[in-house]
Amino acid sequence: MATKQEKMEAFGRLLDIMDELREKCPWDRKQTNESLRTNTIEETYELCDAIMKGDNNNIKKELGDLLLHVVFYAKIGEEKSAFDIKEVCDALCQKLIYRHPHVYGNVEANSAGKVEQNWEQLKLKEKGGNKTVLEGVPDALPSVVKAYRIQDKARNVGFDWEQREQVWDKVNEEFNELKEVIERLDSDNMEAEFGDLFFSLINAARLYRINPDNALERTNQKFIRRFNYLEEHTIRQGKSLKNMTLAEMDEIWNEAKAKGL
Repeated sequence: MATKQEKMEAFGRLLDIMDELREKCPWDRKQTNESLRTNTIEETYELCDAIMKGDNNNIKKELGDLLLHVVFYAKIGEEKSAFDIKEVCDALCQKLIYRHPHVYGNVEANSAGKVEQNWEQLKLKEKGGNKTVLEGVPDALPSVVKAYRIQDKARNVGFDWEQREQVWDKVNEEFNELKEVIERLDSDNMEAEFGDLFFSLINAARLYRINPDNALERTNQKFIRRFNYLEEHTIRQGKSLKNMTLAEMDEIWNEAKAKGL
């Protein structure tokens, strides 16, 4: 592993390259915060994909791509005389020190849960920070992630089940309400009740320390593997999925399951 000095030199080299590209490359020179935004989102998802796959080589690569965007935004900020990379780092260091009084102060926090509670309370106290508990949840978050963050922030101020087992009563209640509107063919309320059921299931996942987004992605990948096996199997036999019965497809699907796919 590199020394701290080597790490600092590598980061300095990155800043030098960014300066040179911004000056000499036509593509880099014309980029703006707005033009980079969608690429930043894409790079973030690519990093998440590498993390889910446990692919360290790609995690390293995607971290580099994301770091490029951080440096790029800071360079644009510097050109606008708004901020530079030093101010970005200084603000981050100041925030980390402020929100870790159990490390840099006299506050005691001997569990991760207590640290999280302190973190949320300190965020509310920060000058210019969040004025309400849920204000810090970005509107643009994907719905599953947003629901988890909303529930987690509410928990940090004490709004939560007394016993996690109680959540299953809520899940069953929402499931029954959904069944009722479906049986009535009440199309106006079906979506709303589906949303309530999802929200309660995400709450259950949180209480049992399951990341619902990770859990769903694992199932997505499992379905893809098994469906690809089904499709490849039928192609090898010269068949088409459209001409097969569900029972025939289920047989191959179960074969994929038995292979651990």
